[in-house]
Amino acid sequence: MKVIPIQQAASDLATVDAAACPPPGEALFDRRGRSVRDLRISVTDRCNFRCVYCMPREVFGADYPFLPRRELLSFEEIVRVASLFVARGVRKLRITGGEPLLRKDIERLIEMLARLPGVEITLTTNGVLLPRLARRLKDAGLHRVTVSLDALDDALFRRMNDADYPVAKVLEGIAAAKAVGLGPIKVNMVVKRGTNDSDIEAMATHFRHSGHILRFIEFMDVGASNGWKMDEVLPSREVIARIDRLFPLEPIDPNYEGEVAERWRYKDGAGEVGVISSVTQAFCSTCTRIRLSTEGKLYTCLFAQHGHDLRTLLREGADDARIDAAIAQVWQQREDHYSEIRTAETAALRKIEMSYIGG
Repeated sequence: MKVIPIQQAASDLATVDAAACPPPGEALFDRRGRSVRDLRISVTDRCNFRCVYCMPREVFGADYPFLPRRELLSFEEIVRVASLFVARGVRKLRITGGEPLLRKDIERLIEMLARLPGVEITLTTNGVLLPRLARRLKDAGLHRVTVSLDALDDALFRRMNDADYPVAKVLEGIAAAKAVGLGPIKVNMVVKRGTNDSDIEAMATHFRHSGHILRFIEFMDVGASNGWKMDEVLPSREVIARIDRLFPLEPIDPNYEGEVAERWRYKDGAGEVGVISSVTQAFCSTCTRIRLSTEGKLYTCLFAQHGHDLRTLLREGADDARIDAAIAQVWQQREDHYSEIRTAETAALRKIEMSYIGG
């Protein structure tokens, strides 16, 4: 069965009460008192991988209806939206996909975003295109990259990405990013019990002393196509226990308020690892993220069932004040706390696909 991204009516933000919004330049808070600090920007819904937990081939096959180019936000539209968020206090811009390095001239978007004041620009990628693009991205103003790598065992990794890419290609990408200074590099491993959890210790061993930060992510019920089951979730506490038996660990403080990864360092000084525990240890109460989809919808949660259409406002000539008011309205009405209320019933709901909105 095909699962098509959820589409929303263009009238979603047709009526905006600007008078109810804080004046431009003031911080925004949602109904639970959370500020908006992190904008995730999806630049394409396409990917060269078909990872089993994100874009399973039986759904995202050769005839899958990816978005036509005319429906994607232009770089100018993305920067316009991003600038309004920066004025409201956003300090981190993360470029996602799909695979963002498939977007033509992606370094030009980075260069445009880098002109915005006081922001850190990061990008999440599967890494295989970094040998060709890392230098251009760094020169354009990209600060850091996060690279997805779900196994070191080559046969296992090829099964996970289901596109026959070898581990070596990703490791080459990590090396290229390090060589040009796109670090510290974070390496994300989505752990699916019974599929790739056998490689946890190998991953930890490989990335010790590397200067990279390895992070283990619990398998999540994002979208409606990855066949998520609770018994395939390996709790982060078990991941940490397994690594600690080999290489003793100790907890360390978060880098900033709202950081989603719980940090641990090796007691022998060999670096750090992190765990992201959206399933077993919800961090909704401190979530400061909002997501802009490839074709211009705002999503206030990774597990959202609907978005809020900004593209129509952008393309029908709305001025910055109206678009800013629409952004403020969306955030002020936000009360998402999906991971705190997750059940088998909520997991079965039709939610936006990760490949469409980014992780």
